Amino acid sequence: MTQVLDIDQIETTGGEGPKVLVRGFGAAFGGNEVLRGINLQIRPRERLAIIGPASSGKTTFLRSLNRLNDLEHSFSHSGRILLDGQDIQGSDMDVAELRRRVGMVYAVPIPLPWSIYDNIAYGPRLAGIRDRYHLDEIVESSLKGAILWDEVKDRLRTLATNLSGGQQQRLCLARVLALEPELLLLDEPCSGLDPISTAKIEDAMLELKRKYSIVLVTNNTKQAARASDRTAFFFMGQLVECGPTRQVFTNPANQRTSDYITGHFG
Repeated sequence: MTQVLDIDQIETTGGEGPKVLVRGFGAAFGGNEVLRGINLQIRPRERLAIIGPASSGKTTFLRSLNRLNDLEHSFSHSGRILLDGQDIQGSDMDVAELRRRVGMVYAVPIPLPWSIYDNIAYGPRLAGIRDRYHLDEIVESSLKGAILWDEVKDRLRTLATNLSGGQQQRLCLARVLALEPELLLLDEPCSGLDPISTAKIEDAMLELKRKYSIVLVTNNTKQAARASDRTAFFFMGQLVECGPTRQVFTNPANQRTSDYITGHFG
């Protein structure tokens, strides 16, 4: 049975309300329903993992949080997504500002064909920052946030495309951090990485949750178990259950969740 969040029973964290509140959200492309009736909250400074088999709507949900799905002309939606209480689909929402506040890292890293430094400084420069000292600070803090600074601090002027795959992925994370987002969306960020690079991404997530809310879409249930505070299980476009990760993995409330985690399907 699909979980329904009672709006009058929203949990708070340290007296704070949810960073994101999703109420009755549905999504479709050309009339093909991909998500329906999603009720979910994303709390301040937590790592929320979203798991589920292919075609369960995980990435569509993620792209709904910063309105990237709007780029598809056939996309339609129902319900509401509130960011700090503001409807992201509202007429007063600046979509460009939304996408700065809600940064996204994709499965395949795509560094710009410039230096490491210029990759990170690009966004801040577009935002009007020209002071070299300020840019230097942003580049250093962003690379430190992505646990990449110590590996590249002596070669910031070299091409970013010369980095390893794992380093490129952390560079893309640093590029997002340079814009000072409030919410980080990670769509299979470790799918093509080796175990050492994956561990570094997960270590970065643990540090970054001190400041950001993080949503991780992953097909790797072991990663979800390691690298999240809460886990949501999606199946056939519906949210089946969501709860503390330890509880979901050791004592799931729904048999379909148990079957997926234990490898009976998916």
